Amino acid sequence: MALKTSFAALGVAAVLATAVAGAAEARDQIRIVGSSTVFPFTTAAAEAFGKLGAFKTPIVESTGTGGGLKLFCGGVGVDSPDITGASRRIKKSEVETCAANGITEIVEVTIGFDGIVFANAKPGPAFDVDKAILWKALAAKVVVDGKLVDNPYKTWNEIDAKLPANKIEVLGPPPTSGTRDAFNELVMEKGCEEAHAADAIIASGVDKKDVGKACMKIREDGIYVEAGENDNLIVQKLVANPNAFGIFGYSFLEENADKIKGATIEGVKPEYEDISSGKYGVSRSLFIYVKKAHVGTVPGIQEFLTEYTSEKAMGENGYLADKGLIALPAPEAAKVRDIVAKLTPLDTASVK
Repeated sequence: MALKTSFAALGVAAVLATAVAGAAEARDQIRIVGSSTVFPFTTAAAEAFGKLGAFKTPIVESTGTGGGLKLFCGGVGVDSPDITGASRRIKKSEVETCAANGITEIVEVTIGFDGIVFANAKPGPAFDVDKAILWKALAAKVVVDGKLVDNPYKTWNEIDAKLPANKIEVLGPPPTSGTRDAFNELVMEKGCEEAHAADAIIASGVDKKDVGKACMKIREDGIYVEAGENDNLIVQKLVANPNAFGIFGYSFLEENADKIKGATIEGVKPEYEDISSGKYGVSRSLFIYVKKAHVGTVPGIQEFLTEYTSEKAMGENGYLADKGLIALPAPEAAKVRDIVAKLTPLDTASVK
C-alpha cells in the first residue's frame, strides 16, 4: 500500500487516535522500547533526566529494532510506547503500519553514529579482513570456480591462506535486529560486490533485481549462531571461546575493551575517530522515533528529548560518548535540536 493511500484512508483512524491519545494521560511515565544498541544510550539519558527531578525516570526496554518498531506502530494511547530506538532507519512498510494504526506524525531524531564491529576475545587471534572475506565466511551460497554453490568453507584459512586454520564460528544478531540489517547492507551486500559474485548469482537463476537479497542471505549450517538481542551475552560467549567472533555495536566493544578486541576491516580498526570520520567502512546512524500524538499527554516527552539531544548528553564530550556513542558533527547536531524543538514530523516521502 502506498503511503499516499495509507494517509488518505485515515479519516476514521485519525478521529480514533485523537480519542485514544487522551487515555495516555493515565500514564505519567515515558515508555521507551527498541534497539539493544541504542538501549544503553537511552538508559543513560533517561537516568540523567530522572535525576533532574521534574518528571519520573522513563522506563526503557530492549526489544530489538524490529520488535520496538512493531510495538511503536501498534497504535496510539496508554498501552503503546511513546518512543522507540532504532539502529537503522525506519522502513516504508513500518511507516505504513504506523499510519494504518493512527500514527500519522512520527518525529525522527538522529542521536549519533555507531560502528558495527567483528570482534573476538583478547586471547584470540588478531584478524585483518575485508568485506569479501566476511561475505565468503557467512553467506549461504558463495562462488567457487565460477559457480554459485552452498557455502563449503569451514575454516578461515580455506578462504584466505593468511588467516588461521581455526573453525569459523560467528555469534550475531537475529533478523529482527537493526544491527543485522545494517551488517547485511554494509558487509554482506558490499562483500558480495567485492567478491564479484553478481554474474554467478544471476547465472544460477536469480533475477537481477534480487541479487542484493541473495547476497545478504546468511548461512544456516551452524557456522553463524543467532545469539538474540542481548549483546552482553555474546560478549560472555566470546570470552568463553577465544576462537569465536561476535557481531555487535561499537559501544559494546568500548564497554568491554578489557575482554574483547575488534578486527581490522579493510585496514581500519573500529576506533572512535575513524568511525566519526567515515574512514571505518562499517558504520551507521542511530535513531529514536517519537510518537508526536503522545507529546503533551504523557508528561515530559519534549523535556526528555531536549535532555537526550543536549550537548552535555550527545556532544563529543557528553556522557553518551562515555557509553560509546559517536557524536554527530556540530551542524548536524544543531539540525537535530531544531527538529526536537519544533517536533518536526518525519518526511515520509524520504523513507524507503
